[in-house]
Amino acid sequence: MIGGLLLSVILAVSIIVYFRTAGRESTDDAFIDAHIIPISPKVAGQTTRVYVNDNQVVKSGDPLIDIDPRDYEARVAEQRGKVAAADAEARRAESDARRYDEIYKNDEISKQQLDNARAQAASSAATLEKERAALQEDELNLSYTKIVAPESGRVTRRSVEEGAYVQVGQTLMSIVPDQVYVTANFKETQLTHMRTGQKVLIRVDSYPGVRFEGHVDSIQSGTGERFSVMPPENATGNYVKVVQRIPVKIMIDTPPDPNYLLAPGMSVEPAVSVK
Repeated sequence: MIGGLLLSVILAVSIIVYFRTAGRESTDDAFIDAHIIPISPKVAGQTTRVYVNDNQVVKSGDPLIDIDPRDYEARVAEQRGKVAAADAEARRAESDARRYDEIYKNDEISKQQLDNARAQAASSAATLEKERAALQEDELNLSYTKIVAPESGRVTRRSVEEGAYVQVGQTLMSIVPDQVYVTANFKETQLTHMRTGQKVLIRVDSYPGVRFEGHVDSIQSGTGERFSVMPPENATGNYVKVVQRIPVKIMIDTPPDPNYLLAPGMSVEPAVSVK
């Protein structure tokens, strides 16, 4: 009697599990991922203001850091003076070339003198363009003293303080964008019927009672091991066949909810519907 009841319970549970898992491929080797953006200065200098703190939400274009602009403002002012001088010289040389051209028509100067005047005008015009390009570069460097958020997201790993001297390319903080996704490492034997666009049900370990919906965005063209720092060399030594895992990118379709923070590195369990 008890044995029959127990057998019935086991059978019922097996049927439920079968219908729940049939047509699905899942893995627990998966995590939240994102294209994290490092923030680095394009010019060196002393920071005069830091507008954000760790984990602060920012919008695209929000100010992040100010670098002391005085050195760059001085360069711009100096270069504007050079442009003005080069412009005056180019106008004078062009005027001389036109005057020499008229004089040459009356056979009052030689052809060589006319050629020299024209060459001087061309040289002055080239110098003017060179000085203008240098001014544009200096103005661009001046604009780089104000660092703004390139994309909306959360500030992480802020490592700069007001008054610190920063170098070009130094990572001062990072921004985790609002758009995150899932990187799931499926066994190669699970990819037989997996295709781009298939629906995915995502469970996040931090929120056991919540389900997120998504879809398969793409499947990596190569196993994770092949793209590791030291890929295996199967042509040497003894070979043991091991089932490989291939990263699958899954986009999250559920709209972002401030009550459920999805941060890179969080563990998830996606289930892909491959029916």
